[in-house]
Amino acid sequence: MHLISFKLVAAVIFIVLLATGLYNTFKPMPAGLSRIAPSRPLYDVRLIPDVSWRTPSGQHFQSQGIFQEVFDLIAQARRMIVIDMFLFNDSAPDDSFEPLAEKLTQSLVARKQAVPELDVVVITDPLNTVYGGTRQTHFERLRQAGITLVETDLRPLRDSNPTWSALWRGCCQWFGNNPNGGWLPNAFEEGKVPLRSYLALLNFKANHRKTLVVDDGDQLRGLVTSANPHAGSSRHWNTAITFTGPAALDLLATEEAVMTLSGVAVPDWSLPGKVYPPKTAEGADLHGQVLTEAAIREAAIELIDRAGQGDRLDLAMFYLSHRGAVKALKAAHDRGATLRILLDQNEDAFGHAKNGIPNRQVAFELNQADVEVRWCNTAGEQCHNKLMMLRDSQGLARLMLGSANLTRRNIDNYNLETSMLVTGTADAPAMVTATELFDRLWMNGPGSTPVFSLPYSANADESRFRYWQYRFMEATGFSTF
Repeated sequence: MHLISFKLVAAVIFIVLLATGLYNTFKPMPAGLSRIAPSRPLYDVRLIPDVSWRTPSGQHFQSQGIFQEVFDLIAQARRMIVIDMFLFNDSAPDDSFEPLAEKLTQSLVARKQAVPELDVVVITDPLNTVYGGTRQTHFERLRQAGITLVETDLRPLRDSNPTWSALWRGCCQWFGNNPNGGWLPNAFEEGKVPLRSYLALLNFKANHRKTLVVDDGDQLRGLVTSANPHAGSSRHWNTAITFTGPAALDLLATEEAVMTLSGVAVPDWSLPGKVYPPKTAEGADLHGQVLTEAAIREAAIELIDRAGQGDRLDLAMFYLSHRGAVKALKAAHDRGATLRILLDQNEDAFGHAKNGIPNRQVAFELNQADVEVRWCNTAGEQCHNKLMMLRDSQGLARLMLGSANLTRRNIDNYNLETSMLVTGTADAPAMVTATELFDRLWMNGPGSTPVFSLPYSANADESRFRYWQYRFMEATGFSTF
């Protein structure tokens, strides 16, 4: 009798966990997420790259301009600042890294003090406090300055790791956390964290966005990037796009959705008064769409599917693992498109050594299909771009960039992500900058100066075991990519 009872209880628990896992993996998205905005005219468009490079002798150089642009925009704001950044902390291997989080905090606090009526909202991910297990001094200083700090509530989002998250939702999500109760090593920096921090971490979901919306004179300016204000990331390769026009309002709407999701009231913004002309207006040689979550996947695969004979498709990516994207890339090659795939070596993430998964396994698959692959020549820093560009035989170009890697977790409605899809002529200044940047990164190395990239053979990993390990991790959600 006791055995029957035990089996019955076990069966009920299994069914409940299975139902919980399935529902939270496929449940409806909260309002305002997974958004594809209309195509809007873009004005005053600037593309800003952060790049590191080396000489054949090993000397290291870097050119970093994204956060200087962010600081400059903050310093002139008079009405509103809305900034959403995934990593916002000081963790770094040593003191030689640029303290971007400290500089951003100082910049925001100084501007709020200079213009007290300024509405400032900072949105970030709870990873920065290890899910409530530590105190983040930057956040406390922002709050003390009268700045609204939004630590994104991730619970309403879908679960990318349902095997664990189903259990977590039943047993652990209700307990909260205690920044004074740490007894386990902090995986990201010095100090201790409670067990509950690790239990939350295993859900493998995040607000991974990197955006800024700010008034700029009589207009609203948007910025979308792959860069984080994080000391340990200060040497990474990244790209940002900044623009004015009605697309900045679309970008603002996506961030208002995150505020609502997290239970924070949206301010009654004092918006700039300039009215932008319609889509057909003269003077706009580029148009853009704000994309979030799974809308990025749809736009990315559609962009790849456009590539055919006589077209060139360039891709620079920190993580490339999404099966739909990989299959689309191989199909584009088969149609006669010229592909250039530039990937990070996946040697490091959050200061921890990695084994090359998933990029080396995807590179192996692409190389077998005769697709050209090269590696960013990094040593400690990451090739953190999420950039794709299609130039067709008719002189038109499509550029996509932002926060989203091409992975299941990033673009299948699990993380919060923001990217921009920009369309226009290939000779538009921003498109020319993107083309010149990729050409520079692709053609240099290993014997030239500087050495930006290395051939596929430099980091080839053709282990079948690790290939199927990547496939398992991508399919199940047991992964950090």
